[in-house]
Amino acid sequence: MRSILSLVLVVFATFLVSCSGPNQSAVPPTYSSEQIAQLKISVSPVLTARDRMPELEDLIVSKEWVDTDTFIHGPLGQLRRDMSYVSRSLLKEDQGESRSLAKEFFGHIEAIGVAAKGKNLRVANQQYNNALEDLEQFISLVPEAALASENVVAEPEMDESATETVVEEADAA
Repeated sequence: MRSILSLVLVVFATFLVSCSGPNQSAVPPTYSSEQIAQLKISVSPVLTARDRMPELEDLIVSKEWVDTDTFIHGPLGQLRRDMSYVSRSLLKEDQGESRSLAKEFFGHIEAIGVAAKGKNLRVANQQYNNALEDLEQFISLVPEAALASENVVAEPEMDESATETVVEEADAA
């Protein structure tokens, strides 16, 4: 009787262990297609602002202080709101860092404004470089899928014979 009871307990324990399955590690959170679509919309003005940052640098380098201040409040005027939208759309673990980077970025932008009022080229340049670095780090938190452009226009292929004709004409001249 004891041996049968022991055998039943062993079979039962084996059954329980086999049914439990392997420990499943937590699946890292990912973005849904809807979240990616929303991020594409939200990040677009941030990318536009990044593309326009060299204009701000040119204004600083040429010491156009009034235009520097105007640029900060004009084309970059809505960027705080836009970066906030992006931060809220990121995964929870990236939101804190993105908010911190946005805050640092705007601290540098405000310092550029102060430097422009004081006509301080050195400080304005330094703050510009810091701002650009923070903006790039902020954008790096956005998933690649949201940064990919769907409207990429392929460059037209050029006929090789047309290239040869141009080269021949240039050699003849």
